[in-house]
Amino acid sequence: MSDYDLVVALGRMLSGSGLSVSCAESCTGGGVAQAFTAVPGSSQWFGYGWVTYANAAKMTQLGVSESVLMADGAVSRSVAQQMAEGARRASGSDWALATTGIAGPGGGGVTKPVGTVWFAWAGPQGVEAECQVFSGSREQVRAQAVTAALAGLHQRLQQTTV
Repeated sequence: MSDYDLVVALGRMLSGSGLSVSCAESCTGGGVAQAFTAVPGSSQWFGYGWVTYANAAKMTQLGVSESVLMADGAVSRSVAQQMAEGARRASGSDWALATTGIAGPGGGGVTKPVGTVWFAWAGPQGVEAECQVFSGSREQVRAQAVTAALAGLHQRLQQTTV
């Protein structure tokens, strides 16, 4: 399923349930928001998106803890979770998703290689996070991360709206 088709399905699920979504992005640089807004009528269920590439933006815009950033790094479960929770809180949306990772070509290490992306989805039942490691060029990693973020939201919506 293409990102566009996935977002169309998400839009149907969200609007059909009267729900809304927001996003907080780092490594995807607005790719999730772009995917959402590519679909006509998305303003019915998507209203807020943040690109918080710098740590300072994560802290000031989303309320990510400086101590968590220092202890765990920007590419971590805890930061992704705080980004998603912050976006949900700031927007008043029912759901929020977050992405933070290392798209490359540099910046990776032994424990966090290039292609590492943490995702978080905050919803009415709490926040979930997962990590995936993608391969390919910077653009390919970012595109795969957008798709994974959308698919993760779709999966969670199916579980809660069925």
